[in-house]
Amino acid sequence: MTGSVRNDPFDTGFDAEDDFTPPIGGDGWASPAAAAGLSFNTSALGNEAFRPASDAPIYDPFAEDASLTRAGGAFEDFHGSEPDYEAPTYSAGPRPANPVADMQADIEASLSHAGVPRIAIHLFCERPETAALAEFAMRDRRLSRAAVTSFSGGMAEAVSLYQNQPTPSLVIVECAEQGAALLESLDRLAEVCDPGTKVLVIGQTNDISLYRELMRRGVSEYLVPPLQPLQLINAISGLYADPAAPFVGRSVAVLGAKGGVGASTLAHNLAYALSERMQANTVLVDLDLPFGTAGLDFNQDPLQGVVNALTQPDRLDPVLLERMMVRCSDKLSLFAAPATLDDDYDIAPEAFEEVVGKIRGTAPFVVFDLPHLWSNWMRRTLLAADDVVLVATPELASLRNAKNLVDLMRLGRPNDGPPKLVLNQVGVQGRPEIPVKDFGEALGLVPALCLPFDAKLFGQAANNGQMLEEVNSKTRVVDGINHLAQLIGRREAVAPKAKASLLGALFKRK
Repeated sequence: MTGSVRNDPFDTGFDAEDDFTPPIGGDGWASPAAAAGLSFNTSALGNEAFRPASDAPIYDPFAEDASLTRAGGAFEDFHGSEPDYEAPTYSAGPRPANPVADMQADIEASLSHAGVPRIAIHLFCERPETAALAEFAMRDRRLSRAAVTSFSGGMAEAVSLYQNQPTPSLVIVECAEQGAALLESLDRLAEVCDPGTKVLVIGQTNDISLYRELMRRGVSEYLVPPLQPLQLINAISGLYADPAAPFVGRSVAVLGAKGGVGASTLAHNLAYALSERMQANTVLVDLDLPFGTAGLDFNQDPLQGVVNALTQPDRLDPVLLERMMVRCSDKLSLFAAPATLDDDYDIAPEAFEEVVGKIRGTAPFVVFDLPHLWSNWMRRTLLAADDVVLVATPELASLRNAKNLVDLMRLGRPNDGPPKLVLNQVGVQGRPEIPVKDFGEALGLVPALCLPFDAKLFGQAANNGQMLEEVNSKTRVVDGINHLAQLIGRREAVAPKAKASLLGALFKRK
C-alpha cells in the first residue's frame, strides 16, 4: 500500500570576496541567522519555496485566477465554499526532522521520468478535499498526456455512469464505505467495467487484510488518507510503468533570466561537474542554434550536431544519435549547435519534443543549455524538465524576468520543487546591485548559489576552450558549481584524481 558558514549571504554588504551560498538547512553551510525574517514553506508536494514572512504574497494554486481547466480534460474549479488542498508549513532556520518532506523526496526520486501515456482518467471523489487534491495532482507535468475528467460522487456515481457508456483506461474512485459494504460496492462497479480498465480506490481503512482482498478482486491500487499529490502521481505512474520501456535520463534545463548572465557557461561547467565529480554519464545539448558556444567552450568543431537531429527526428535511433554527438570525455558527450546564420531554424515544436525525448534515453543526466528567447518549444522544454536552474545577475531587469519565469514554473510545475536560483557576477566593483536578500525575497526563493565575479577565471577559460575546473580547480566558483552538481545529482561527489608528476614517475620505486 502506498498510503561555520563562511559569510552571511543576506548581508547587504555582500561583495566579491563572499562565498557562494547553498540553500538554508541543507548541509550546514548557511548560517541560521541567514534565515531571519523568512518563512520556509515546504509544501507536501515536495516543493521547497522560500518566501518573506510578512506581506509578500505566496503562490496559491487554488486562487481565483488559477483555473484547473486544461486541454484534454474536463476539470471543474474548486472555489467558493469547497475547501482547498492545504500543504503544511515549516519555520525557517536549521530544518527540523520532517518526515513528510523526506517522504516526498523519496517519492519524487522514485517517479518515472517517462510520464504516463496518453490515457483517459475518470475521477470520482466523495469529499471536496480529496477532489481538490486529486485535481491538483492531475495538473502535474508527468500526467500531461492524460485526458482527465472529474465527477462529483463516489462509487455509486461511477456505477450509474458506466451503465450507459464505456469505461476509460483508469478509474479513480473514493469510497467512504468500509468492510463488506466496500466490497459489495466494488462488485457492482466490476459488473459495469470493461476488460482492461484499471481501478484505483481511495478508501478509509488502512488494513492489510482488506488490501489483499481488494487486490484479489482485481483492484489495481488502494490508497488511504492522508494523501499527498505525489503519492497519487506515483501510484498512477506505477500502474503504467513498463519494465521493457526504454531508459529515460534526468533532464536539467539551464536558463538565463536575461542575456549575458552566464547561463551557458554555468550549463557547460555543470555538465562537466556531473560527469567528472559525480562520475555520471552526461549529455550536454546546446539549443542556442545560431549563437551557441558549447563547441567553443569544449574546443570542439563537430560536423554534425543538434540541428541534424531536429531536421530528421523520425530517423533517430541510438546508433545515429551516438554518431551525431561528440565525445568530450569518457562520461561527457556534446550535442553542439551549428552557431551559424545560414538558416532561420524554423523547426516545429513537436520536433524539439521528440528529439529531447530520444536524447534523454542516452544518459542518466542530460543538461539543456537553453537560449534567451521565448517560444512554444522553449516553454515545453522548460516545463517538462526534471530540474530547472535559473541564472540571474543582481540587477532590476534580471529580477523582473526571473520573477516572470518563477511564477510561470510555479503555475506549470505545481508538484515540482522550485527552480534552483543561481546569482552570478555578484560583487562587480563599482556596479550598483540589488542585495541578495532583497533579490531572494522578491522571488520567494533563497538562491541555491551565489557566484562572485571573477573576470580572470571566466575569461581565461572561455579563451582557452576549457572548463573552469581545468583552469583552476581551487576556487570558490568551482567549489560552488560542484556543489550544485551534487544537489542535482543527489549523490556524493567523487574526489578528483591527483595528476601524477613527471618526477614522481621517474623516481617511483619498482
